[in-house]
Amino acid sequence: MSTMEIEQVVNLTPAAALRVKNLLNEKGLTGYGLRVFVGGGGCGGLQYGMAFENEAQEGDFVMNFDGVKVLVDSMSSQYLMGASVDYVDSIMGGGFKIDNPNAVSTCGCGHSFRSSDQAAADGGSSGGACGCH
Repeated sequence: MSTMEIEQVVNLTPAAALRVKNLLNEKGLTGYGLRVFVGGGGCGGLQYGMAFENEAQEGDFVMNFDGVKVLVDSMSSQYLMGASVDYVDSIMGGGFKIDNPNAVSTCGCGHSFRSSDQAAADGGSSGGACGCH
């Protein structure tokens, strides 16, 4: 299996790393890491996803932040390069937040976005209202 540990595709903030560690401990998922990925869908055309996985797949970028393994597949890396994953906990609730410099627009829900490639392909028109909630 070929995995790549060369470049840092995404950054995991200390708050996000701590939250992932706590979740992995609560679920008893020893040796697992956090997969961050992009898939088609959402009102912006692309949407973020996260899942716990116990091993890297062929072509994955593997990073480590404060003892948390982060996995990103090569297709998703094109859309996530330079993105930062944070965990925000407020009086209105908590959750993971992705700050992505490759997103030219983001849906109100924060889970869906448009890339510059998509905007150029459809003449720059924006996506519809958020139906992601």
